[in-house]
Amino acid sequence: MFVLFALSNSVFADTVSDKEKYALIKIYQATNGGEWKIKWDLTSSVSAWFGVEIRNGQVVGLNLAGNNLKGELPSTIGDLEHLETLALFNNEIEGSLPDSVYEISTLRVLLLSNNKFSGSLSHKIGDLNFLENLSLFDNNFHGEVPKELEKLHHLSEMNLSYNKFKGSVSKKLTLLDALNMTMLDEKGYPFLLDENIEKDSSNITVN
Repeated sequence: MFVLFALSNSVFADTVSDKEKYALIKIYQATNGGEWKIKWDLTSSVSAWFGVEIRNGQVVGLNLAGNNLKGELPSTIGDLEHLETLALFNNEIEGSLPDSVYEISTLRVLLLSNNKFSGSLSHKIGDLNFLENLSLFDNNFHGEVPKELEKLHHLSEMNLSYNKFKGSVSKKLTLLDALNMTMLDEKGYPFLLDENIEKDSSNITVN
């Protein structure tokens, strides 16, 4: 009886919802999964898929760094609603970051550096209240750095440099950034974003 109980618990732990499994399959298909360095056997249990971390029947981590992902992330990635870590750095993912990513309220670590992402960074990033580590280094993001990043009180590591952001940022964000907000102009030359000194003092919070 004990063996059967333990086995049933083990099976339950490896099982994720159809919604989450479908979201993972869409990521696999959209990023040229057949050409990944370490591929998924879609006929096997999700728990056996490389880079997928499951806890209590929920997908909490996806680490596919340096695995030759190419293409754009599908909007269904937002269906991984329990995700805490999304590490997709050192690939060739392009296009905009889906809005659905900003709806994954459990995200703590978002590592997308060294890809080909473009588009702007949405102000909705301020909704990721538990975010601790954000790296978008070496992509093609443009527009202004969202001031909503100031609201992320758990954010302790950040690298937005080597993108095409413009405008100005607070001293607080400049110091938090690993390379002090070093961007690239249209010719590929590095420059530092201006510090918005006047607004900086109004953004200081007392914990």
